[in-house]
Amino acid sequence: MLKFRSSSLRSAAVLLTPAAVQPRVHLSTGPQQTQRTFFEFRTYCIRPDQYAAFLKLTSEKIHLRTAHSELIGYWSVEYGGLNKVFHIWKYDSYSQRAAVRAALAQDPSWISEYISKAIPMLESQDNEVTYLVPWSHLQRPPKEGGVYELVSFQMRPGGPAVWGNAFQAAATAHDAPGYGKLVGAFHSEFGLLNRVHALWWFESADQRAEVRHKAHTDARVVAAVRNSVLHLDSQENKLMFPCPFSPLK
Repeated sequence: MLKFRSSSLRSAAVLLTPAAVQPRVHLSTGPQQTQRTFFEFRTYCIRPDQYAAFLKLTSEKIHLRTAHSELIGYWSVEYGGLNKVFHIWKYDSYSQRAAVRAALAQDPSWISEYISKAIPMLESQDNEVTYLVPWSHLQRPPKEGGVYELVSFQMRPGGPAVWGNAFQAAATAHDAPGYGKLVGAFHSEFGLLNRVHALWWFESADQRAEVRHKAHTDARVVAAVRNSVLHLDSQENKLMFPCPFSPLK
């Protein structure tokens, strides 16, 4: 049997007083994912000498792909990554995605008319599975003809229970009259974890620049961002133009 001296017990009691107990953050904290619908983010890096040809081919043959599942948007990256395209696909379940991939592998038109020609044009491919954050809904921009910005935040480990409220406050502070339009906010499931994305729409690149300067002098926005960046490790921005065949324009 283990025995403790009274002095040791007193020391332990002091350490366990409510004021001395510190909350612990678990790496997997956060609400359980309840939505089955997810969005696959795909980024392709195209060979520089094949970029125009790739976009032309995709424009002509994208119907072969959208016959199998829903395309949310398809963009060419203008700033934040050269010779890249970014697209979002919607799936109702992982089994649906598996069925789509199996069907594409057996689709002779898709293989002969698109994939066999597109693959040699690519330098790399990357994908990420994301869900809409609970407070966000996928929305269309107020009109067509603008530009989109994808802002990706690498948050510190801890999950939405730690940084979710601060991120929501920072995002919604910008989603107000006179600023950009938040199309959707997403969190990662497969890919880099503790990652959230905000997809924004602006009337133009110049309007986005004006909004950026305006935010720096808006006390409401500055306060919300200041609280959010305490949980931030890094951030990446891409300014993108929707392709003519993109559902989101």
